[in-house]
Amino acid sequence: MDSLGALGAFVQAADANGFTEAGRKLGVSPSAVSKAVQRLEERLGARLFHRSTRSITLTPEGALFLERCRRILGEVEAAETELTQTQSTPRGKLRISLPTIGILFMPRLAEFKLLYPQIEIEMDFSDRLVDVIEEGFDAVIRTGEQADSRLMARKIGFYRKVIIGSPAYLKQAGIPTKPEDLVSHTCLIYRYPSTGKLDRWPLRRDGEGVDVALPASMVMNTLEPQICLAEQGLGLACVPDMAVRKQLEDGSLVSVLDDYMKTCTTQRVLWPSSRHLSPKLRAFVDFAADKLLEPMT
Repeated sequence: MDSLGALGAFVQAADANGFTEAGRKLGVSPSAVSKAVQRLEERLGARLFHRSTRSITLTPEGALFLERCRRILGEVEAAETELTQTQSTPRGKLRISLPTIGILFMPRLAEFKLLYPQIEIEMDFSDRLVDVIEEGFDAVIRTGEQADSRLMARKIGFYRKVIIGSPAYLKQAGIPTKPEDLVSHTCLIYRYPSTGKLDRWPLRRDGEGVDVALPASMVMNTLEPQICLAEQGLGLACVPDMAVRKQLEDGSLVSVLDDYMKTCTTQRVLWPSSRHLSPKLRAFVDFAADKLLEPMT
């Protein structure tokens, strides 16, 4: 802190072209400013000012050092402002991007809005890999590993995909006991809207992926129809477990082949590392990490 004080005295003296005015602005005597600058010069081993009885002027070394000092003091001021802001009310526009399964988070996002009514939330639902910085998002929810070094990340939880069907369908079509049994079942397949690719069910045996040619009875690019059609007994669907937690509990849907569906997917909230955590962003990151994947009661 002694060093920061000396840097501040040097910058004030340079701006005021004298120690007297610098001392007045800092609330200390001119001699205190002069001594602080002198100690700084001794530590640096360089003269920062040309001095006369009436004025001071920067040396070439002083002019070079002045620009660096401005940046240093600016960073300190920004850090202080950021810390002060954390104590203020979160407000302003918050742009977030979520995968299409983010529709499952709506009850929690509604809770977040009720907690922070002064935050204006703009949501973009997409399975494509958005460019967080270039597209101006404050935060995104993503699955899988985080590989962008420009982003900060915080883990918010996990989900596992499950293969589900109604009791009526399984009674009529039989319960599959191994992945290969799926070839004789009616399958409700998800197509990724961003790529057009069909979802590959993450079946694994002894640590290796099991590739089964699934007979696609119906194909859709949103989650809700898969669940609805499965509940109606029209086939098997592969969906995130958090999407059907209630149905699995009340027995309207049953999961099958669980021993082959143990892969967990990590979900994270990410935000630009260059962006300080404003009150609105800090509130969202903390809420996402603590509450977003928590079941509603």
